Amino acid sequence: MISRRMVLAALAAATLCAASAQAATDWPKRQVTIVVPLGAGGNTDMMARLAAQHLAEKFGQPFVVENKPGAGGAVASGLVAHAAPDGYTIMFTPNSMILLTPLVQKMNIDPDKELKPVTNVGTGTQMIAVRRSLGVNTIGEFIAYAKARPGKLNFAAAGTNNISDLAPKLLFKQTGVDLVMVPSRSEPQAITDLRSGNVDFYFGNTSVLLAQKDDPTFKLIAVGTAKRVPAAPDIPTVAESVPGFSFASWNGFMVPAKTPDDVVDKLRGEITAFVKSPEMQDRLIKLGINPGGESKEEVAATFVHDRKAFADAVKAAGLSPQ
Repeated sequence: MISRRMVLAALAAATLCAASAQAATDWPKRQVTIVVPLGAGGNTDMMARLAAQHLAEKFGQPFVVENKPGAGGAVASGLVAHAAPDGYTIMFTPNSMILLTPLVQKMNIDPDKELKPVTNVGTGTQMIAVRRSLGVNTIGEFIAYAKARPGKLNFAAAGTNNISDLAPKLLFKQTGVDLVMVPSRSEPQAITDLRSGNVDFYFGNTSVLLAQKDDPTFKLIAVGTAKRVPAAPDIPTVAESVPGFSFASWNGFMVPAKTPDDVVDKLRGEITAFVKSPEMQDRLIKLGINPGGESKEEVAATFVHDRKAFADAVKAAGLSPQ
């Protein structure tokens, strides 16, 4: 027999579900904060601000970017993971700060469990630049040149435990070459070191290197993504010589893990429409960024691939995962 208490409980549950669905449908009704784990400037911050402007125009509510750099993204990811899962505090980040940072330092959250990816605006691509005076024109020629001179060549890294540091170490491990790492404080310094002949190899941002493709001191010989970059279709991928190698920087939105699916779908749908617009496609491609707008399933596949790539790179670098 169905008791009065059971009926009331069912009605209460139905009311709660209806209210939750209505709240998700009405999102956003006030300001949304987009937390970026890097300082102002650079590709990630630029993409976040372009997306924020579009979302504000679309939804008629402010979308405000707040830069919260520090601790390899741990400051920002902790802030968002601990925020109310209502869609009003979200994150725009490279996925390296979600997948790589936990491998090299301790964090006060588990990003895999406490954050959920939505979609990306673009994937920042990287290119390999080598000194022209080496006389090599392809990644295959460089590998052969380096193998004949173990420990005699070096490479620049703009910081440590990031893509410019770990991707080359993974490549060198996979191809059996031995280069010495020369740390740089920033990408401009790394490029200066390449120009001056202090380093022989640099794995840097396409948007920066492509603008200097005619520099007389270095040559662009390969891109790190699985497919060639639309802005430079004549430059082959590393994978064309080293099958399976792929390293890139996915830049997109994350939300607290318990954020309602309706809110996530609404955000994903609008970002996808924004990224697929001809104007945005053209703008990103010219910057050497592969346009995003990945589906839920595509994002999941990207995270599986990149999680393994980062783990392999950390192992190749001889680091002890936390």
